[in-house]
Amino acid sequence: MKAKISGLYAITPEEPDTVQLLDKVRCALQGGVNLLQYRNKLSVPAVRGEQASALRQLTREFGVPLIINDDAVLAQQVDADGVHLGGEDGSIAAARQVLGFDKIIGVSCYNRLSLAQQAEDLGADYVAFGAFFASSVKPDASVAELSLLQKARGVIALPVVAIGGITLENGASVLEAGADALAVISALFSAPDITLAARQFANLNTQLSV
Repeated sequence: MKAKISGLYAITPEEPDTVQLLDKVRCALQGGVNLLQYRNKLSVPAVRGEQASALRQLTREFGVPLIINDDAVLAQQVDADGVHLGGEDGSIAAARQVLGFDKIIGVSCYNRLSLAQQAEDLGADYVAFGAFFASSVKPDASVAELSLLQKARGVIALPVVAIGGITLENGASVLEAGADALAVISALFSAPDITLAARQFANLNTQLSV
């Protein structure tokens, strides 16, 4: 059974030191992360393999699904729970061939509803829209309006992840607009207390469901 896509979807920061990365992720997991995506665009393959394998063990300890950014082969090698594909990261069909049908495939749809509809037709398990706010990780990212989340709710049945500059201050508005999960990097891993920040993000969902 595939994991439910909801709540706090943490995305790892660029961290070449595996010990430091694991320390940060452990703090986040202790605070209530529902899914973890390993994202590393800068390190060499050997480091990425080492980190992904270590994160696989850590996320299993907490019972949290691990998603690998961009790389279905790496996801398969470490037995991750799935892969997240950007616009230039290969097709859903190719990733499915590598991972099988029991793994999660998420797709970045930026600010284009048509991409989300196409992803659903091609067998994606969730879609991600953004950036909804200015992002220090992707300063040149396309801008998505919160109304896109409401529109998506009307035409696709997949879980919707929102990303891009999401903070504790604006996160509730994104959930209220229709997002199932908040994908967060900087506001979580750059926080003075990562565990507390994770707990506060997780509580945003709880507060809305009350």
